[in-house]
Amino acid sequence: MSSTVQVDVGGHSLALSNLDKVLYPTAGTTKAEVIDYYARVAPVLLPHLADRAVTLRRFPDGVEGGSFYEKNCPGHRPDWVGTHPVTSDEDATIDFCRLDSVAALTWVANLAALELHTSMARAVDSRAPTMVVFDLDPGAPAALLDCAEVGLWIQRVLEGFGLTSLIKTSGSKGMQLYLPLNSPTTYEATSGFARTVAQLLEREAPDQVVSVQRKDRRGGKVLVDWSQNSWHKTTACVYSLRARERPTVSTPVTWDEVDDAVAAGDPRMLTFETADVLERVEHHGDLFADVATLEQELPES
Repeated sequence: MSSTVQVDVGGHSLALSNLDKVLYPTAGTTKAEVIDYYARVAPVLLPHLADRAVTLRRFPDGVEGGSFYEKNCPGHRPDWVGTHPVTSDEDATIDFCRLDSVAALTWVANLAALELHTSMARAVDSRAPTMVVFDLDPGAPAALLDCAEVGLWIQRVLEGFGLTSLIKTSGSKGMQLYLPLNSPTTYEATSGFARTVAQLLEREAPDQVVSVQRKDRRGGKVLVDWSQNSWHKTTACVYSLRARERPTVSTPVTWDEVDDAVAAGDPRMLTFETADVLERVEHHGDLFADVATLEQELPES
């Protein structure tokens, strides 16, 4: 039997349904707890979400049930949930949800949109990326700490160019390194730069790094996926939940934390669930703030 609770969020009335439904069976995490997490993490999440096209990954029956990706914002959205219209290569317009308030975030959480995936560009100019992303994806038996080690190598390469980079866990198997730009550039430039760095690492450490998505070459190596730097690609937004057995979160970490985890050989030091993230935000604030604001330029080729 469906149960609905009417709540007021930021002056907007919301009907929240099935709050006791378990979305993470292994952990026993309910929809109410998912909604609570997103509402509480909103102050640090919204700056990375509000001005970007957001693809929802919804799990109406929890992480052990099926899921689907949703780009067009549902037609039954409240009138106060706006959209970001983005034109595709086929000249079709996709109306992505504009998640620019705690209320809007609460509304999509109530849809069991556990994962929030964002583009590398702001919606107002979808062909102008504001960052370079290096998606570090391990091929078994390589794992999280192997990604952390490769992340440290990339950081040192970027430091050689005088560039500041930040890193977060994917909340799944790997990590994602971000190079903030927030200055005029193109996807051709960002993907070309990322590819050059990935190929450099592959030449230096061919037994540990691969730069091409070929299954027969990925075993035991970390794929430095530079191809994410494309206008139609997305990555899990920082602070997004992930659909794992437990409610893990894509979490920003400091380079010292990455170094310490590699030195200790302990992947648990880079694995965070919702309660951990809220505690970290209270202590550190937004460790990813520079991604939205820091202005840098790519080196000239």
